[in-house]
Amino acid sequence: MKVKDEIIIHPERHKSEKAIPSHGLFLVNPTESKVVMTMMQAAGAKRRFLFHSELMVSKNEDFFVAGPAIGAPMAVMTFEKLIALGAQQIVLFGWCGAISPEFSIGDILLGGEAYSGEGTSRYYTRDLSSSPTQFLVEQLQSLFAGTRPQAMWSTDAVFRESRPMLQELADKYNVCGVDMEYSALCAVAAFRNIDFAGLFLVSDELWQPEWRPGFTTKDFKKKSRESIELLLANIPFINTAEKG
Repeated sequence: MKVKDEIIIHPERHKSEKAIPSHGLFLVNPTESKVVMTMMQAAGAKRRFLFHSELMVSKNEDFFVAGPAIGAPMAVMTFEKLIALGAQQIVLFGWCGAISPEFSIGDILLGGEAYSGEGTSRYYTRDLSSSPTQFLVEQLQSLFAGTRPQAMWSTDAVFRESRPMLQELADKYNVCGVDMEYSALCAVAAFRNIDFAGLFLVSDELWQPEWRPGFTTKDFKKKSRESIELLLANIPFINTAEKG
C-alpha cells in the first residue's frame, strides 16, 4: 500500500464548500435516489453540490442523503468526497441479486462480510474481504426485524456472472447476494476509519433455473419506498454514542 505522501490527489473540502452532518444515507441506485431527493426536498432539505451525484442536507441539518452512484469506481469517488465533507457514519441502501434460495424478490438483505469481484478495493486493502461496522449492522438488524448479516460479493460486470462462479462463491464463502459497490465501500470505510453498513433490497433471483428480475413490479417498488421511509425516520438517531 502506498504511503499517503506518495498519493497525487487527495479528497478534500474546498473553502467554498460547507461541511455536512456526520451521518447519512447513501443510495447508489438512481430510482431510489430520485424518490428520496423528492421526499427530502418536500421536507425542507437543502440541496448541495456533489459533482455527478446529488446531495441534500436535512432541514435541521442532522443528517444527509447522497446519490446516485452506480458501480464501485463512481460510488467510491462520491463516498470519498462525502467523507472529506465531514461524513463519519454512512448507511448504504441498494439493490442486490440473490444467489441463495433463502432470499426472494423484495426481501431485505443485511450486508455482512464483503468479498470483492470489483477492481477498486485492491487500491485500499490487500485483504480478500472487508467488513462493515458492527454497531451499525446491529442497529439495522434491530430496525429491520428478522435480518442477520449475510456475506456479499460485488462485481463490475453484471453481464459476466456465471452459475459456476456464483455457486463457488456460495459454497466457499457462503455468499448470499451480489451487488456492484458494497465491497469497495467497506474497504474505503475501513481505510478512512469511518463507520459503514449496507442494506439491500433483493431485486432479482439468480438462483432460479432462469434469471428472474423483479425490480419493475409494484410490490418491489412498494417495499423499496417503505424501506426508505423507515431509514429516513431513523438515520438521525444513528450516532457515535451507540458505539459504547
